[in-house]
Amino acid sequence: MAEGAVREAFISQAAICARLGSPFTARLCKVLADLDGDTAIARRILGWRGDPAADKDNVPLRLCGGLHGLVRAGRAPDLATLYPPASSPDEPALKTEVAKVLATQHDWLDPWLEQAPQTNEVGRSALLMAGLAEIAGRFPLPIQLFELGASAGLNLQLDRFGYDLGGRAFGDPRSSVQLSPDWRGRPPREAEVRINHRAGCDINPMDPARDGERLLAYIWPDQPERLERTAAALKLARSHPVPIAKADAANWIERQLDPSLAIGVTRVILHSIAFQYFPGPAQARIRAHIAAAGAGATEEAPVAWLRFEWLPGEPSASLRLRTWPGEERLLAWAHPHGSDVTWL
Repeated sequence: MAEGAVREAFISQAAICARLGSPFTARLCKVLADLDGDTAIARRILGWRGDPAADKDNVPLRLCGGLHGLVRAGRAPDLATLYPPASSPDEPALKTEVAKVLATQHDWLDPWLEQAPQTNEVGRSALLMAGLAEIAGRFPLPIQLFELGASAGLNLQLDRFGYDLGGRAFGDPRSSVQLSPDWRGRPPREAEVRINHRAGCDINPMDPARDGERLLAYIWPDQPERLERTAAALKLARSHPVPIAKADAANWIERQLDPSLAIGVTRVILHSIAFQYFPGPAQARIRAHIAAAGAGATEEAPVAWLRFEWLPGEPSASLRLRTWPGEERLLAWAHPHGSDVTWL
């Protein structure tokens, strides 16, 4: 029963990768769905004790990340000849080389199965910056940022990136990270985004100085723009360290977000493609605590909840904003990596 669920997870992830513009990773997942159980690493994967699906443990991308890391480290030269920028390999050739690696690289690959992948996708900052502009236009105050599921905190650097959002410029035009997603609809509100405090948490935080190669390995190898953008963001983050606490998101936000008023600042809780991975009870606690903090908010001490998530049953990821004082708003539909945006 477990084996069938694992194979189905790889097939499902292949379809997701194909839909999101990574034909190589889609092909790799198809090959891995036909995994032979005659190596220690294959037996561990096929006997997975949790839920291997993409929105749960995401076993396929754990293994794909390990394989990409192996290639990037120069430890699998024959497999590397089939990886981008080489032309897309046929499935039999890829299956042969993957089988060799699974048989010989257990010690390298096994630790990659211990934790869920963390892409820390920088492209999502385009949506988050657009949302912050809406908040700053509504409440022209300095902003305190609190990110849940922050990974290495790359998106907490978002005001240090440059943007073209529907023809409207934001951020730093000289930044090494420039984001200009395909944009439909009007641009975001024109407003100055002033961040005077930023902090984040993650159950397994990454360090830009120590874990940069691991983060790059989680990015699909046939998407060079994402790789280049993340490498630039990692360099920037190493120059501007942001504290990322190792903590459960619910515990952390309950400590960080005091329900009492914070006069003269807008407190913004944000997250991107992270909330779905929090346990149900933690999600409920987070919602309740943010609502409690917002209940007493005023124009001089507002609270905002900005989230870019892909909710079950919806056609794509969405950017939603709740403000206190204020209301709930659906701001945009977007590609989960932030590459195209329909602004509402």
